Amino acid sequence: MKPRPIAYTRGQALPELLKQRIVIIDGAMGTMIQRHRLAEADFRGERWAGHGRDLKGNNDLLSITRPDLIRSIHEAYLEAGADLIETNTFGATRVAQEDYGLGPVAREMNLASARLARAAADAHATPERPRFVAGALGPTPRTASISPDVNDPGARNTSFDELRDAYCEQAEGLLEGGCDLFLVETIFDTLNAKAAIFALDELMEARGERLPVIVSGTVTDASGRILSGQTVAAFWNSVRHARPLAVGLNCALGAALMRPYIEELARVASDTYVSCYPNAGLPNPMSETGFDETPAVTGALMEEFGRSGFLNIAGGCCGTTPEHIAEIARRLSPLRPRSRQDPLFSALLAA
Repeated sequence: MKPRPIAYTRGQALPELLKQRIVIIDGAMGTMIQRHRLAEADFRGERWAGHGRDLKGNNDLLSITRPDLIRSIHEAYLEAGADLIETNTFGATRVAQEDYGLGPVAREMNLASARLARAAADAHATPERPRFVAGALGPTPRTASISPDVNDPGARNTSFDELRDAYCEQAEGLLEGGCDLFLVETIFDTLNAKAAIFALDELMEARGERLPVIVSGTVTDASGRILSGQTVAAFWNSVRHARPLAVGLNCALGAALMRPYIEELARVASDTYVSCYPNAGLPNPMSETGFDETPAVTGALMEEFGRSGFLNIAGGCCGTTPEHIAEIARRLSPLRPRSRQDPLFSALLAA
């Protein structure tokens, strides 16, 4: 039986747009923040001036203490041609924020971040050019599948239930703040991702809302596997039950090294859309962004991906800037998006 189309209550225009052209997602938030060379005081603001732990580097907190800066970064990516911007919530779970002693502030961070992105997207949207906000759910510093102790393979520093609860709290803030879709990204442990997906499903069922979900994994090295050991095909098969709007790869690798893995994903995930937002090449401490690829180089590589029929959503991760996104958007604008197969046809092929 052919699966029923999902009736989304938000982000309804995005699936239709994906049929028409390659959608552009934004670039790195952290890279842009680093350009401003912020001090500890920028992260603390007045509210946490006497906080007992260092807060510099807690970029998610800036949505509360420096909303002007985060809003300006969103604006820069929208002006560069991004259709889809991510909330500044990569590490805004209670689990991750406990490292800074700010676990109880996690929900507030997500709410503030989503509202900032929503305001920026709405300011740039037109009837002809809608803009979308992706509520970003990043990885946590704790993993459900991998032991933190090399001498005790069975040890764990978190649980599925703890992760599910943290992701649910994060998603509640993002939903209330006005995101159009959820993006479970930079997945290095599929069990962590499953906790996020489970939390999203529970939350949307309880709220009576259904938002699109995009799932994006991270191939960490030339083995072609994510950190918890799955190949690209195995990763897709482990999350396809969630019926994501798109599945993709991001971070860890530049486009040149990511090519064989995004090609494989575009082949095996035939009945969904594919996203790709790689790093700007390899780390390079001598460059302004900390990575070695210029916008022209990254843009040319992504254009080749588009011409090869791999892409539905494209953008950048670490080291990419509005200049990179503008070049990617320019080069991909004349290209047709990758064709998605009908789910029933894919089921027949697999039978």
